Amino acid sequence: MSEASGAVDSRLDIHQILEYLPHRYPILLVDRVLEVIPGERITSLKNVSMNEPFFPGHYPHHPVMPGVLVIEAMAQTAAILAFKTMGNKPDDKSVYYFVGIDNARFKKPVGPGDQLIIDVALNANKRGIWKFSATAKVDGQVAAEADIICAVRPTP
Repeated sequence: MSEASGAVDSRLDIHQILEYLPHRYPILLVDRVLEVIPGERITSLKNVSMNEPFFPGHYPHHPVMPGVLVIEAMAQTAAILAFKTMGNKPDDKSVYYFVGIDNARFKKPVGPGDQLIIDVALNANKRGIWKFSATAKVDGQVAAEADIICAVRPTP
């Protein structure tokens, strides 16, 4: 079955993720994809380590992953879903932009040793504008949620 046919794909390891995201250390925020159903949903994980480059400067006395980076991890997960849905991988002729965040809520701090499980559902895709609902959980509890809007556009 093709990627866009709705078949459940196997897990993606970090090497496969690097084929779908242009991000690299220190901004790559997806370590593994647990499941993806093109055109529907995806679940990924981010292992949060004390070695993250933001912890020394973001509340060093009580390290907390910046909320904006939790949202970025959601957007990166959404990008993988979009590319799997389109049945292709990014190239140098287009850019996948993060263009909007609605209804963002932060419910629980994310810290060193946490495993962030990110669930993203595709809500709509029209003329290259992608809309998703995303939730990030730690130990089954919601840490953050947001509606994310992204766009695929040709490079200038």
